[in-house]
Amino acid sequence: MPKYAVVIPAYNEQGAISDVVNAVNTTASLNGIKLDVIVVNDCSIDSTSTIIAELSCIALNLPINLGIGGAVQTGFKYAFENGYDFAFQIDGDGQHPPEELPKLIRASEENNWDVVIGSRFIDKIGFQSTLLRRTGINYFKFLIRSLVGVRITDSTSGFRMINRNALSIVNEYYPDEYPEPEAIILYAKNNLNIGETPVNMRERQGGVSSIGKRASIYYMLKVSLAIIFTFIRVKRKK
Repeated sequence: MPKYAVVIPAYNEQGAISDVVNAVNTTASLNGIKLDVIVVNDCSIDSTSTIIAELSCIALNLPINLGIGGAVQTGFKYAFENGYDFAFQIDGDGQHPPEELPKLIRASEENNWDVVIGSRFIDKIGFQSTLLRRTGINYFKFLIRSLVGVRITDSTSGFRMINRNALSIVNEYYPDEYPEPEAIILYAKNNLNIGETPVNMRERQGGVSSIGKRASIYYMLKVSLAIIFTFIRVKRKK
């Protein structure tokens, strides 16, 4: 039976992390999935560390704040070094329903994908984000397709599953500031098979988004540069 890790980066997620971890474990039990939940506490200043210490999970507490990319890579490194076959990434704020995890497993098995991204835009159900953010995501879809020829409808989705081939890559390097769209470039340039499956996402159940309305244009510019720099970096390395 494959061994799965569920990596949950958490920064000040005291309001939602308990429900998320418990829901993952319940989903695993109901579906006969062998998994371990790995919560990476990114030096939270609320009660996140205290809460996860009491949950059924592996709690990794970072001594300094590494940001989303560093937190996710910490979980991926743990999964790779401890022999997991697959690793999920889900957010700690409750917007990625754990009951959707089996969809990613089936998509991987049926299509032989190395990387499966849960997309809210294929079936257009559940929370669809704001119009401004959707506009940015459509732009990233165009940019990524132009660079690596892969069409991803929800490039900023942090709801993902990767196999051991992908884990070996992110164990060595993983983008730090805007990892979700940048990682698509990383996977594609390493000849991994990437696909999407429809999922039903929710609005965040806790925490606060790091991207406000005023920062959206600045965010799009920075992510665009990050995607291009990752493309150049991987191309030069090869």
